[in-house]
Amino acid sequence: MTPFTEKVIGIIRSIPAGKVMTYGQIAKLAGSPRAARQVVRILHSMSRAYKLPWHRVVNAKGAIAIQDDESYNEQWMSLEAEGVQVGLHGVIDLKKYLWEPDGE
Repeated sequence: MTPFTEKVIGIIRSIPAGKVMTYGQIAKLAGSPRAARQVVRILHSMSRAYKLPWHRVVNAKGAIAIQDDESYNEQWMSLEAEGVQVGLHGVIDLKKYLWEPDGE
């Protein structure tokens, strides 16, 4: 596992319930600001094995970016269960729910 991957996993694990982070925000915090797509790949391939709270990661617009209906609905319901209001078209108010760890 690369150091970047390890950092990404640690960051995602640290997102508290009721908060979200963006793919780009995680990439930047992990040391590679242009690697948002790599964060997507890490989430896709390692969420189950590392029990990551994948549902707390959204795109830069604050929207649920998953295309398949089942996973989209699972993310929506998981966020709502944690108190995150998901609006029209799966958009989350980043001003209210974005988590910014210290030092970002």
